[in-house]
Amino acid sequence: MRRTVGVVDYGVGNHASVARAFEALGYRCRVTRRFETLATCDLFVLPGVGAFPAAMAALLQHGLADYLREQAAHGRALIGLCLGMQLLADESLEHGVTAGLGLITGRVAPLPGGRWHIGWNAIEVQGGDALLAPSDGVSVYFNHSYEFVAPPECCICVSHLDRPIVAGVRRGKVVGLQFHPEKSQAAGRAMLKNLVEGLLDA
Repeated sequence: MRRTVGVVDYGVGNHASVARAFEALGYRCRVTRRFETLATCDLFVLPGVGAFPAAMAALLQHGLADYLREQAAHGRALIGLCLGMQLLADESLEHGVTAGLGLITGRVAPLPGGRWHIGWNAIEVQGGDALLAPSDGVSVYFNHSYEFVAPPECCICVSHLDRPIVAGVRRGKVVGLQFHPEKSQAAGRAMLKNLVEGLLDA
């Protein structure tokens, strides 16, 4: 049976490129903010670019923050990408303190020295997480200046600048990736396929 990916459209994100990546893998995609349409999807993807406070405000405005919390509590699979990963945290320090979705323990803080992490970098899978294990050591595309500071038990992969930074987090069926798998060519596509199939078959 062909599976359906619901790309959450809250007005902040690169929805089209994310949807194209999943469609290229053979999945049906629905880019929407309508609860009744999302309810028909097998898995949710929360993309995002830009600033955390504006993105969180948009989720709240459309009622999507509570909806995603409820769905995660009922065991629905959710993947957050880039800013979408950061929105899974308890809070962000970008432009003040803003509460996040609180789905994965941690906070979002600026990279030291106002640094920007942009370009290709390898990831190192932590704790043998089965979803990402096949992608250990592959290079993926990053573009961010804030990092998700998470406890070790939530961290499933890191990347290395002058020190390790969290590149992926997980709590049950909720997964966040700091990088852009949809822009990471064959390695990113293989990773997305493993994530979808692994989360839905768990």
